[in-house]
Amino acid sequence: MSKLQKLLGEVELTRDLTLLLLIGGLYSISISLSNTFVNIYLWKQSGKFLDLAIYNLSVVVLQPLTFILAGRWAKKIDRVIVLRIGVTFLALFYLSVLFFGSNASHFIIILGGLLGIGYGFYWLAFNVLTFEITEPETRDFFNGFLGTLNSAGGMIGPILAGFIISRLTSNIGYTIVFGLSLLLFGVAVVTSFFLKRRPAHGSYLFKRILQERKNNQNWRLITNAHFVQGLRDGTFVFVISVFVFISTGSEFALGTFGLINSGISFIGYSLASRLIKTKYRKKSILLGGLFLYLAIYVIVFEVTFPRLLIYGAIIALAYPMILVPYISMTYDVIGKGWKAAEARIEYIVVRELFLNCGRVVSILCFIFAISFFNEQKSIPILLMIIGAGHLCISLFIRRVKIQSSG
Repeated sequence: MSKLQKLLGEVELTRDLTLLLLIGGLYSISISLSNTFVNIYLWKQSGKFLDLAIYNLSVVVLQPLTFILAGRWAKKIDRVIVLRIGVTFLALFYLSVLFFGSNASHFIIILGGLLGIGYGFYWLAFNVLTFEITEPETRDFFNGFLGTLNSAGGMIGPILAGFIISRLTSNIGYTIVFGLSLLLFGVAVVTSFFLKRRPAHGSYLFKRILQERKNNQNWRLITNAHFVQGLRDGTFVFVISVFVFISTGSEFALGTFGLINSGISFIGYSLASRLIKTKYRKKSILLGGLFLYLAIYVIVFEVTFPRLLIYGAIIALAYPMILVPYISMTYDVIGKGWKAAEARIEYIVVRELFLNCGRVVSILCFIFAISFFNEQKSIPILLMIIGAGHLCISLFIRRVKIQSSG
């Protein structure tokens, strides 16, 4: 017990905090096992960037719409039930991929929609539970430790999936990998039954919290920051994995990329959660954003597997520097907002709305670029433009003022 306490520092690990970390870890392993390979599964069937873009666009369009609905439901029923609905849709997504099989690329909008709905319900509930279960003094630890779990999942998932897929003929490997994801989602649902019931009360104030951006400068700045964050996320989330596969032709190589990226990220999150104190948050976000943007220039002019590995290593260190303090600052701003206790769900919904609007704009720009210009020339230029998203976060974050943040 003393060794565990030394690992945790001064943080008191409550039952619900432990369960929420466990659910987040199971989700992370399941997603890291399959999610990247769904894009490759579709790419191998279609071979078109446009199809992948439409699939991912379906995800980021349905996700915020679901967030709005899930927020309303979370005010009427238990948040934990909303979490289970999300996991159920994610399970339906993987069942559908398996059912469609070699014809999956013909149903990209349906698949993307199912995934977006699953993400919407899951992340609404998970974010609200995070807000309720953590306190300002435990948020950096929680975000850092969850990042560590995500990295651990990212280490195990891709390399295991890549090994299974590359060793088995036809699509048998993909079937096994997607089946494992279903199993892990099932365990996550069972785990959620042990969480304390958290029913909500009051009216759904979505429009009022959206309008609160006019009254609360911190809230306006944070939502703007999430929009520019989405500009990078939308396209990079699928383009890089395709680059790895194109340059190697191997799912195992993609798994190796994930292993190296997440291995370094594991160390990064472990250090970030311990070393980044409140007073250094803004500097850490700026430095991480700078590294994240400069990493693009390692691959943008010449895409090779060694260069992609270097890129993966750099972003693995940069993301923890940004996300650990950034997420904590976001929750602190929400915590001090108008009717924060009553409208915490609405704050989460509006935040995700801006993040996904950024992703939608990103993918629409990608579709425009490859539809009207040469792919080989337009994609690198686009990546250099939208890749600045996380660097631009600092333009907004530096003006955020939180009195108790010291």
